[in-house]
Amino acid sequence: MGHEHTHEGTREHRQGHHHHPEDHAARRHPEFVVLEIGEGLGALVVHTDAAMHGVEIEISHAGRPRDGSHKQVLERGTPERPQFTAVFDALQAGTYSLWTEEGERRSHIEVVDGHVTELDWRAA
Repeated sequence: MGHEHTHEGTREHRQGHHHHPEDHAARRHPEFVVLEIGEGLGALVVHTDAAMHGVEIEISHAGRPRDGSHKQVLERGTPERPQFTAVFDALQAGTYSLWTEEGERRSHIEVVDGHVTELDWRAA
């Protein structure tokens, strides 16, 4: 069967380049994101306000110790229509918690096999 790849607005580079987090977050990311999902794997996209640009969001399996896995909120989209998202792909289907430096931000997030779960953290 193989893994499905879903395009979600931008593509994060998977090359072996190492960037300082502030340098990586500072630039806009207009490329497509390729999400690895399927065969027990899902993805999570967190939409935020511009105020969270560059913030690291940590993810952990619900009920398990935190292991430091995280993604940064990056600016994606176009200059006319910017979007700020953290994209977690290739997640094992299951229940997760999200953390910021202030502590646990959200718990009991269900990631479903072969699907993209989206959370909206933008102010109404």
